[in-house]
Amino acid sequence: MRMIGLMSGTSLDGVDAVMADFDASGHPRPCGHVHSPYSAELATALRNINADSPLAHLLALDARLAGVYAAAVESLLHATGSTRREVSAIALHGQTLWHAPLADPPVTCQAGDPSRLAEATGLPVVADFRQRDLAAGGVGAPLAPVFHAALLGGEQRRCVVNVGGVANLSVLAAGGRAEAGFDTGPGNALMDAGARRYLDSAFDRDGAWAASGQVDSAFLARLLADPYFQRPPPKSLDVSTFDPHWLDAHAGQPAQPVDRQATLLALTAETIAAAVERWGGGPRDVVITGGGAANTALCRALDHRLGGERPLKTSDELGIPALQVEALGFAWLGRATLLGEPVDLTAITGARRPTVLGGIYPA
Repeated sequence: MRMIGLMSGTSLDGVDAVMADFDASGHPRPCGHVHSPYSAELATALRNINADSPLAHLLALDARLAGVYAAAVESLLHATGSTRREVSAIALHGQTLWHAPLADPPVTCQAGDPSRLAEATGLPVVADFRQRDLAAGGVGAPLAPVFHAALLGGEQRRCVVNVGGVANLSVLAAGGRAEAGFDTGPGNALMDAGARRYLDSAFDRDGAWAASGQVDSAFLARLLADPYFQRPPPKSLDVSTFDPHWLDAHAGQPAQPVDRQATLLALTAETIAAAVERWGGGPRDVVITGGGAANTALCRALDHRLGGERPLKTSDELGIPALQVEALGFAWLGRATLLGEPVDLTAITGARRPTVLGGIYPA
């Protein structure tokens, strides 16, 4: 079976499209990848979404994103020399506009109208993965741990950290089972906001700017006092939970922007490492994936914080490019939906039972 996985994460940098071939056992092999960046105007529009955004504006973005995804599919088909006839379906995560798992009722919104995408591409689309987990009593995220277990699990315990706009942790027991998984806190989003504000850049390449500053330990301690970090899993968060408004609410920030940036990098490293120490159960190693894997200063800080007892490696070192893992994971989840296979997230999101995730939108 050949699937296309589409992922656009909380970093709001664009769309990753991955072509994946599955063998008889369901193991995926990536065989093509394209990244389609968002325009600066679209990224800003998505970043400005909040609870007061007009419904008409949200619906327009929903329709517009379907066109962006359709263009990414066309680019991937062209890049891989594949025909539609060879592809079973598209697995669409969508762009998260709102995620409130503790609301009454819990809600989540991933934009990118799958009906329009099916019409535009002529391919079936599997979507609405997070909505079904919420309906089953889960917190809707992260969904990746079950896929991390299938792809990166082994005979010894391992933790997998995905660092996008938000960072999340997968705890894999010996034998490859996903034992736990949750959002640890900020990933790249706060650091990217600092780069936009002070460097007029989408991100701090390699974390070089942050690495040139000094961590303000008092400011870091105030940030770490947020109750979310001590809350036990299952738990997930929206990128707006830890946004510049949250940051600006903390008094006594560093006088120099570069020191603030260094402190934000330390915040990401510390919250990930603390989660590994508290919930990881003594893993053999820690694998980092997502956009944060390219931030060498963050990887260095995390490796140092883990103390060398738990070696840090990127998924690239294991043969899976870090920027393809999430899209590959949704291709894996989409295949399971097509086959009617329940996914067991009871130990991760708190869902009441294993559930067939998502809905199928026919071509």
